Amino acid sequence: MTRILHLSDLHFGFHRRALTDDLLHRVNDVRADLVVVTGDVTHRAKPAQYARAAQFLKGIETDWIAMPGNHDVPLFNPLLRLLRPWARFRQTISDQLAPSWRSGNVQVLALNSADPFAIQRGVLRRGQVAAAMARINPDLTNIVALHHPLQHRPGVDKNLARRAALTLEMLESVGAQIVLSGHLHVWSAGALLDPVAGGRVLQIQAGTALCARPGDMRNEFCVLDIRGPELTIERHVAPMDHPGFLPPEYLHFSRVSGRWHPGGHDPDQETEPLPTEPGATDTALSTAKTG
Repeated sequence: MTRILHLSDLHFGFHRRALTDDLLHRVNDVRADLVVVTGDVTHRAKPAQYARAAQFLKGIETDWIAMPGNHDVPLFNPLLRLLRPWARFRQTISDQLAPSWRSGNVQVLALNSADPFAIQRGVLRRGQVAAAMARINPDLTNIVALHHPLQHRPGVDKNLARRAALTLEMLESVGAQIVLSGHLHVWSAGALLDPVAGGRVLQIQAGTALCARPGDMRNEFCVLDIRGPELTIERHVAPMDHPGFLPPEYLHFSRVSGRWHPGGHDPDQETEPLPTEPGATDTALSTAKTG
């Protein structure tokens, strides 16, 4: 089994300070093989915010990879934004903007979807996508991680990243099975699968792990337990009106047939499969005004 923890949208500088230590404790308590951080580690890409984000990430007691989000590009320094948009990220978080990781039969390939020339909208760069496609191995569980989702559910008022639809099609064609993303501050797992036919790519969109915006209603992270074609997702939620995290909720998926379907078998967990979007934030779909 491979255990991967997915964090997104930490937003240090506008984060829920009272939850920070508990989040780090729980991240370490999960004992994941890898922690994947899909962008927006800071709120406004300021040096002090990057320093706080780096301090948190250094406290993670396992391998981790991170990629930038749109908030990790300087907003109030136009010259730095245009000429050296990744300087602070490289100096404090990681010198790799599209890192990768592999253990056993699971590999994670990151893409940097942040665009210095846009405030929110991302971009999928042809060279990065081609490099990721070249590394996808159909004999492995291939996970692609990036900040911006490759597909939106109905009702989302943000624009998709440029070339998102094409990228999803291309990744699916070479055997990518899971896509991890963030950006919307709204949890979604399996909602974009065809309810009858399933799908070859399971898109898992994380809520925000620490952002203090009240309209998000909750902070959260999830854990993926991968056993060959079987996947169990633990969703850990901390409501804004609660001091910490509630007991985890479980979702199960299987791709034994070659396509993902909810309700896979997890021998260690007798909980019945939950709906694919348990407790999703209904009011947080409109995030463009403050995101």
